[in-house]
Amino acid sequence: MGEVKQSSRLKSLDIIRGITIAGMILVNNPGSWGHIYTPLEHAAWNGLTPTDLVFPFFMFIMGVATYFSLRKFEFKLSAKLWVKIVRRSVLLFLIGLAIHWLSHFCYSLAGGSSLAEAANNWSTMRYLGVLQRLGISYFFAAVILCTVPFKRVSWVVAGLLVVYSAMLLLGHGYDISLDNIIYRIDNAILTPAHMYHAEAWSALNDELTMAAGYGSQETVRAAFDPEGLCSTIPSVAHVLIGVLFGRLITDLKDNNDRVRQLLFAGAVMMMVAWLLSYAMPLNKNLWSPTYVLMTCGMASSLLAMLIWVIDIKGNGKWCKFFESFGVNPLFMYLMGSVLSILFGSIKLPIGADGVSIHNLIYKNLWLNLLGEGWVDMASCLYAVTLVCIVWCIGYVLYKKKIYIKI
Repeated sequence: MGEVKQSSRLKSLDIIRGITIAGMILVNNPGSWGHIYTPLEHAAWNGLTPTDLVFPFFMFIMGVATYFSLRKFEFKLSAKLWVKIVRRSVLLFLIGLAIHWLSHFCYSLAGGSSLAEAANNWSTMRYLGVLQRLGISYFFAAVILCTVPFKRVSWVVAGLLVVYSAMLLLGHGYDISLDNIIYRIDNAILTPAHMYHAEAWSALNDELTMAAGYGSQETVRAAFDPEGLCSTIPSVAHVLIGVLFGRLITDLKDNNDRVRQLLFAGAVMMMVAWLLSYAMPLNKNLWSPTYVLMTCGMASSLLAMLIWVIDIKGNGKWCKFFESFGVNPLFMYLMGSVLSILFGSIKLPIGADGVSIHNLIYKNLWLNLLGEGWVDMASCLYAVTLVCIVWCIGYVLYKKKIYIKI
């Protein structure tokens, strides 16, 4: 009863992937960034919240799926496989850039800019992001997997995490300061105009503004990108850990054995991460090594629980909602991003100045219904509404068995 054919689609993998994609859409689209429902907030700097789990969980599952995919090619870097890896990596990166461009374009147009001005936003467009990180991490993980003997992949993971740990510890990596090596490298290569400005650095920006004098043209803005170049090093290790777990799942033919091994490995990783966190805090912005180990351990434990509940006990009715997200994960994430941009920038002819679809749902519906005392909940319900709208699209694709691969 516990056996699953490796050629078939592992339903638990689809469900955990669906949970993470739904979670990513949920946490990325509050009704108001000034009123975020507390469990849906990221940790400002060090620390871990439920929201900080969704992206690393997806990267872990991407690693598991990468093992299944490349196994068909026997991990040999043929011309056909090379084209597949490069095409997927470049496509993910370009789609991520296109989303950033579309956001600038639509909001600039809504703000009164001309078509040409709105379209020409490359000078301030952010280069990196979620999809770009997925593309880069997948590329390097896949190349490593196809060029390094599999028995040495774990050593590559260890090497990447040790090197990055040394960078953080020796280069003031955990400090919010201009001495931070991650800040210095990313700012030098990407430049602040093309980076995300993390809120945790706002106090430093205030100090720099005061030091330069209010209104001074010499004011320095400290930019820190949570999907920056340097923190991509541990994210490659993150995907490779998922690859190692994909190997474990494949080698074990009985689901009960899979659950035991996944729980054991997950517990060990979480314990190691917890012990090391006294010297190297859990930090999503840095994608710290302890953050990698802790989130991979938690993802492994969640996958074990889902295998036990869904594949062993057969209790799968509750997860139908997430299955629609799980079979078309990246398309669903992309759809959530596009709809969020359109909802925020397109105004309906309601009232004197018109109302955006975003405000129609958030303010006119939920905030009016709940009242100002429940503004955080109204903000959360807007995000839930967007998730449900995206699900409706995904459910149609799921019922028609249309799978859009990105």
